[in-house]
Parts: sequence; structure tokens; C-alpha cells
Amino acid sequence: MAKYDKPDLERRMKGAVESLRSDLNGLRTGRANTGLLDPITVEVYGSQMPLNQVATVSAPEPRMLTVQVWDKSNVTPVEKAIRSAGLGLNPINDGNTIRLPIPDLTEERRKELAKLAHTYAEKARIAIRNVRRDGMDNLKADEAKKEISEDDRKRCETDVQKLTDEQIKAADEVAAQKEQEILGR
Repeated sequence: MAKYDKPDLERRMKGAVESLRSDLNGLRTGRANTGLLDPITVEVYGSQMPLNQVATVSAPEPRMLTVQVWDKSNVTPVEKAIRSAGLGLNPINDGNTIRLPIPDLTEERRKELAKLAHTYAEKARIAIRNVRRDGMDNLKADEAKKEISEDDRKRCETDVQKLTDEQIKAADEVAAQKEQEILGR
């Protein structure tokens, strides 16, 4: 039973933009950002756990992250997980704190990261358009079942398109801001 549900469509479109934001947080920009380590999982106590569940990550300086591991026995697995995460970071272990100097990004790497940000944004736009398509299909189904009139369908389709445009614009703005940050402009 297809039913047009505007708040649900809005929630799903905004979810795509939020997902884009979290994906972009994981991209390195040359400045220390604690979100950089969010995707890292560590094997501790016989299972994979997110890094933020075994340590505190902070950015005491613009080009340095510190990872304060809560249990000393987990320092080595945390260091190993950071090293193998493919972020180009070289952990410095001084007992129970791991320091991560953030190296300068090469111009080539900046361009790669900007392309990746663009790819993430395109995925978000596709997700938003898929939600729009679901909404439009539901409206047509509701009209076919004589639950709404043609005028109501057209009015609601205009609302869905307006919502789609707003969310795609939001996704584009988030991505453009991240690209500027990556390219250092």
C-alpha cells in the first residue's frame, strides 16, 4: 500500500545529506580533525571496536592529533589499526598516548581527495533523487487508487521537487565547502 508521506521523504533526503557530511569528515584536509579517525576499528578483547570506544581522540594543535588509549594493553593494537588504515599517518607511541602529526598534503593528493569528495556528493545526489522517485511513484499510485485528485498529485509533486532541489543544494554546498578546505583555498 503506497502512501505519500512528505515528512518521511524529507527525513530520508536529509539523511542522505548527513551521510555525506560524515563521509566527508573522514577525508584529510591537512588540518587536524578528530573525525579523521572515526572510520577506524581496532581489534581488542577479541572483537572489532570503533576507535572512539577504546580511546579519546583530540586535536591539541592544528597539525597534531592525540589518541589517549584508556587501557594500556590496547595501545599496540590501536597503533597498528591507525597505521594500517591507509590515512598516510605515522603514529608516534609514547607509552599510553599516541601522537599523530598531520603531514602536509601533496598537490596530487589534494586533487585525489577533492575528486573523492565530488564522488561522495554525487552518491548523495543519487540517493536524494531515488527518494524523490519513490515519492513521485507513491503519488501516482495514490491517484490511480482515487485516494487523491490529479490537482493534489501535481501540488504534492511540486512540493517533492522543491524538497529535492533544497536537499541537493545542501549536499552541493557541503561538498563545495569540503573541496575548498581540501584544496586549501
